[in-house]
Amino acid sequence: MIKKIEGIATDIVDCAIKVHRELGPGLLESTYQHCLVHELRKRGRKVFTEVSLPIIYDGQKIDAGYRIDMLIDDLLIIENKTVESLLPIHMAQLLTYLKLHKSNLGFLLNWNVRLMKQGIKRVGHNLPESKRF
Repeated sequence: MIKKIEGIATDIVDCAIKVHRELGPGLLESTYQHCLVHELRKRGRKVFTEVSLPIIYDGQKIDAGYRIDMLIDDLLIIENKTVESLLPIHMAQLLTYLKLHKSNLGFLLNWNVRLMKQGIKRVGHNLPESKRF
């Protein structure tokens, strides 16, 4: 399973860099998301966008309006941002989504950077220590 997750993670990083090299910073989050979806699907990845993420409260499933930006192969979560800099709240959001979806790995992608490698944050949840970041 770890090998499969790492293969998906590699595709995400490669595709994000490709999209950013082509478009550069300064566009809307949705533009980058559409282009990233296209690139990942070209690599044979199953990609869903704006996936509803209900919470369970008091034994009830409640749609509280949470939406995962991108779910890749039903395993990895991507949250896209176009912000000056990533904040702790962005990390908390992704960690919450990982917990609620029971996923082990996600990426925060901040497209508003000069070089995409500066905007990629890998976030692990319940992974072996060596694979978290």
